[in-house]
Amino acid sequence: MNAVQRLFGFHGGVKPAYNKEASTGLPIAVAPTPTLLVIPLHQSIGGVPRPLVKAGDRVLKGQRIGGADGNVSSAVHASTSGSVVAVEMRLMPHTSGLSALCVVIEPDGCDEWIPRQPFDFRSATPTQTRDYLRDAGVVGLGGAVFPSYLKLNPGKTGKLDTLVLNGAECEPFITCDDLLMRERAETIIKGTLIMREMLSAGQVLIGIEDNKPEAIAAMEVAAQAANQAAGDSSIKVVSVPTRYPAGGAKQLMRVLTGIEVPHGKRSTDYGLQCFNVGTAYAIYEAIALGQPLISRIVTVAGNVERARNYEVLLGTPMRDLVALCGPRADSDRVIMGGPMMGLRMPSDEVPVVKAANCVLVGSKQLFPPPPPEMPCIRCGECAKACPADLQPFEMYWFSRAKIFGKAQEYNLFDCIECGCCAYVCPSRIPLVDYYRFAKSEIWAREVEKEAADVARERYEFRLLREEREKQEKAAKLAAKTAAGREKAAAALAEVEKPAVTPEQDAKKALIAAAMERAREQKAQAHPENTINLTPEQQAEVEAIEARRAEIREMAKPHLRQDD
Repeated sequence: MNAVQRLFGFHGGVKPAYNKEASTGLPIAVAPTPTLLVIPLHQSIGGVPRPLVKAGDRVLKGQRIGGADGNVSSAVHASTSGSVVAVEMRLMPHTSGLSALCVVIEPDGCDEWIPRQPFDFRSATPTQTRDYLRDAGVVGLGGAVFPSYLKLNPGKTGKLDTLVLNGAECEPFITCDDLLMRERAETIIKGTLIMREMLSAGQVLIGIEDNKPEAIAAMEVAAQAANQAAGDSSIKVVSVPTRYPAGGAKQLMRVLTGIEVPHGKRSTDYGLQCFNVGTAYAIYEAIALGQPLISRIVTVAGNVERARNYEVLLGTPMRDLVALCGPRADSDRVIMGGPMMGLRMPSDEVPVVKAANCVLVGSKQLFPPPPPEMPCIRCGECAKACPADLQPFEMYWFSRAKIFGKAQEYNLFDCIECGCCAYVCPSRIPLVDYYRFAKSEIWAREVEKEAADVARERYEFRLLREEREKQEKAAKLAAKTAAGREKAAAALAEVEKPAVTPEQDAKKALIAAAMERAREQKAQAHPENTINLTPEQQAEVEAIEARRAEIREMAKPHLRQDD
């Protein structure tokens, strides 16, 4: 199966001492339930889940105690049955030493499950299936803890060319995926088939580093059985060269397909999507068994007598887990993750979370203090080792000088913080620490800028609202004033109008009637001396009337002037 798959390379990479043998000699064991579980609500990238329980509540194993909040978030569940002691701030498994909201559960020893039943994803819509996985708390178990339901989206085309399953596990000391593939390969393949159907992927490529022959053999058997059942050969197990960080998602997709996904682009735009083998196992348990993510496989290694892999309930204190392996007397630190990308814990009392693929116990002998940092000699070794093909020394100079804009111009956020540059640096400069500092400062400034932008927008909106209110008030006042003036004018006209009594109205009516009768009488009256006139007399009368009319016309201008 491996011979027919062409492999590609990626830039850079290193080959550190892997130290994996000590934890692969024994099978996966089940870690005992602790006396107290401290379950952080924030265990994935995205928003902080809202608490769904309070102190005094009894919870069942698998019960949701934190509801997903926002588009990028994932639910959290009770790892066993018991009583909620508190919902309070507790120390987080992070190098910062900060606290976060946690649900503290005292187990009752019954380990009583919630009612469980499979989820029929074939009869559900893709959105319903993704919502189910969100509420089941399934996230990427390779370390990034990105909510898996968001990645189970084939993108604009509605299908993918290739589903990549990541079993490379390149970090030194970590063997949890190795043992999971050895012992539970069939279940991983079942989970892979569910993901393949959801993504409509044409083929599945399972990349495993060639230093894991037992895992490769087990996965090949399970994949062959699945291919025979389907009548094809679309699932391929591919052995890839051992080189750190071949387990990076972009690096593994490049090795298996030759496709390099640019910064700012989604792998689905290129027909690819990548999941960890542990994530495939968790998806199967959630869909086929109805079991949310409440535990994970954790490697306990380093400065201990008996390194081993355990299936651990989330919320178990790391101190309890380390105690199972016999820590040596000179142990002085606990690291979550491997020596290249892991984070030193502020205390061994912090709980195991979904991101904890390894609890590495350290000592000064195992991890001696680094020699004093020396000036950069610009040798370029870091650039040769960088798997993201960046210029680490340039990013270092600008990060150290706090010229963050220039650091971004050199693609600071393409850095995956794998530590290859610091590993090969002859000056022993902790380069990754500078990059993390620069990123955190840029993020902080972005947050401040966003807050300032929001404050400015609110201020401008307030000014706009106040101006609008002023204009509205002025318009209302003007309208009110105009209405008042009209009302006052009408009232004044009413006041100035002479009062007329009923008696005056009756008198005016009588006068008008008398004048009308006089006009009628005048029209009907004829002078008695104008009857039986001779022609000469009639002409004389007409001449007199003409002169009267002429006199009246001449008198009209004088009458107007007198008026």
